[in-house]
Amino acid sequence: MGSQTLLSARDRILSLLDENSFVEIGALVTKRNTDFNLTEKDVPGDGVIAGYGLIDGNLVYVYSQDKDALGGSLGEMHARKIVNIYDLATKVGAPVVAITDCAGLRLEESTDALDAFGKVYARQALASGVIPVVTVVCGTCGGGVAVNAAMSDFTIMTRDAAKLFVNSPNALKSNYTEKLDTRTAAFQAEAGNVDIVADDDAAALAKARELVSILPVNNEDSGFADECTDDINRTVASLGTSLKDTAVSLREISDNGWFLELKSDFAKEMVTGFIRLNGYVVGAIGNRAELLDDDFKCVEKFNTVLTSDGARKAADFVKFCDAYSIPLLTFTNVCGFAADVNEEKTIAKSVAALTAAFADATVPKVNVVTGKAYGSAYIAMNSKHIGADLVFAWPDTEIGMMDSKLAAEIIYSDETDAAKVAQKADEYAKLQNSPVSAAKRGFVDSIIEPSSTRKQLIYAFEMLYTKRESRPSKKHGTI
Repeated sequence: MGSQTLLSARDRILSLLDENSFVEIGALVTKRNTDFNLTEKDVPGDGVIAGYGLIDGNLVYVYSQDKDALGGSLGEMHARKIVNIYDLATKVGAPVVAITDCAGLRLEESTDALDAFGKVYARQALASGVIPVVTVVCGTCGGGVAVNAAMSDFTIMTRDAAKLFVNSPNALKSNYTEKLDTRTAAFQAEAGNVDIVADDDAAALAKARELVSILPVNNEDSGFADECTDDINRTVASLGTSLKDTAVSLREISDNGWFLELKSDFAKEMVTGFIRLNGYVVGAIGNRAELLDDDFKCVEKFNTVLTSDGARKAADFVKFCDAYSIPLLTFTNVCGFAADVNEEKTIAKSVAALTAAFADATVPKVNVVTGKAYGSAYIAMNSKHIGADLVFAWPDTEIGMMDSKLAAEIIYSDETDAAKVAQKADEYAKLQNSPVSAAKRGFVDSIIEPSSTRKQLIYAFEMLYTKRESRPSKKHGTI
């Protein structure tokens, strides 16, 4: 694909929006600075095309940086046009799509550019949690502009042409571009800085359209339901048997097999993305045991443990869904925490963020225990104990402190008869680790057959649709 699919700044906007819906704002705005012979350089629109239009009939604000106008460099008036877009979008309550292809700050304008650029940061911070912001990186997105992408709710990159970086690879100690090109979509996706990698401009903009079309337009919008053409009572026989890839399981239960996975190359043991149940968008999170290819063959296996990256990935997603009143679903299969020296540096803080995110969320929250659910790692995964509204469990799951055999060995550490320890392990499994035991204590609401998961979830979220829940008055949390 490559260069054949590179679009101009204006064509990118036209590709993103509904046909004939784009209205440009500030087309005649241009630079004011005259230093360093800037008056002799033609910079149409000061290097950025801005305005509004429609995606699936809904209002969206957009700006697209023009690399053919002084490299798309960000100067005073360029930034001011972006600020104006954020101001309008926040007042009206409509999403922003930022299409980035920028050479960086315009050196000729120095502090004027810095001042205006700082105002872009400020507007993005104000917009966060009020309107969805999607950044599509089609070209260069370096230095301070990379921070704009990181402040967005979602970042999409093209596979080959896009470059995202704060520091150039050659500026990194002991590194150079040929050794490790840290600007690439592959590197940034594995680092968790990119939600979706697309083949080219057209594919990236199509993903942006898809993402914007399923999201509420602002934090006061209750969203809408598409007409569901799938059977709400459809059973899924493969659940609980051969499917250990949660991404595949989520696709199987979703309306017509639709699943938009996010950050698929980062912390692969934790799955995040959007599904539809009876037409409604639901944010889905799950622990993954295996990664399956298109032929359903296992290409990678994972320990079902919480990692720092996985917890952080899930926590960020929970916070987004809660900010925009998107219901949450979890598939829980976790037996503890990742245990190594590097994880020990960050795991407590990351799991604390995940636990707090679920506990703080006031949207409908449903949990399905699909495998093992052990210890405080299980608690962090949207358990009843931190506020899940409904918890389902499949019949062969295990819910408790730890593996029953290990528990028996600890409790009966002085016992020398192995047969007796094994007997006690069986007793522990029945008395403490079974889903029936958890249900008797009210920690599980219903034990369901895996094949019926789809219809049970549809009923649950329909019942929870009008959920209202308040929290103590505070400025914001600190976890």
